Amino acid sequence: MAIIRWDPFRDLVNLQEKMNRLFEDSLGSRNEMLYLGSWVPPVDVYECDGKIFIKAEIPGVESDDIAVEVKENVVTIRGERKLDEELRKENYHRIERSYGVFQRSFALPGEVAESEVNAVFCDGVLEVILPRPPDHQPRKIEVKVS
Repeated sequence: MAIIRWDPFRDLVNLQEKMNRLFEDSLGSRNEMLYLGSWVPPVDVYECDGKIFIKAEIPGVESDDIAVEVKENVVTIRGERKLDEELRKENYHRIERSYGVFQRSFALPGEVAESEVNAVFCDGVLEVILPRPPDHQPRKIEVKVS
């Protein structure tokens, strides 16, 4: 019977490998995520001068592949970033950017003038401008001293 010296780091490495396999099996591989289109572009939502602004970073997406919809005080942004069809997946050495379909929806804090909504796409940033209706603008009330 051979005596084996105990190495605590060997046990940690084995545990890490088992955990990695567990996550890969349950979450799927990067290629599956690429196929399913599981990416979410970062978005900023803010209000200024009676308008609500939504800015989404979606570089690499064509303007024809973007749709903005406002319905019942919810803004929905949909789009798709497509993998270059001229190159086959076998030609890639590494794919770190996410591709596929995305959708983001935001409940608006109050009503907006849906007929006056504008969307501008420039340099990979989509800006949606949602003006508030004039009758829903906050008004300043003067406090009188008696």
